Amino acid sequence: MTAQPVMENERMVYKANKIAAFFEPYPEDKAVEGVAEHITKFWTPAMRAQLQDYIATGGAELHPLVLKAAEHLK
Repeated sequence: MTAQPVMENERMVYKANKIAAFFEPYPEDKAVEGVAEHITKFWTPAMRAQLQDYIATGGAELHPLVLKAAEHLK
């Protein structure tokens, strides 16, 4: 059963993409690591679960770094 969303998906995508934009100038491996680390440290488990659920439905409009980082979320 999927939990109640913590925030609107549009807002979540915006926040995740802003994180990715910050790390975009880094080499890709460091950028992916930075995005994953930031989301792990500063997003609640419910927010991370919402992101994973959103990705499972296609992850529309998410920055590619977010999609790659999601594979490494804790």
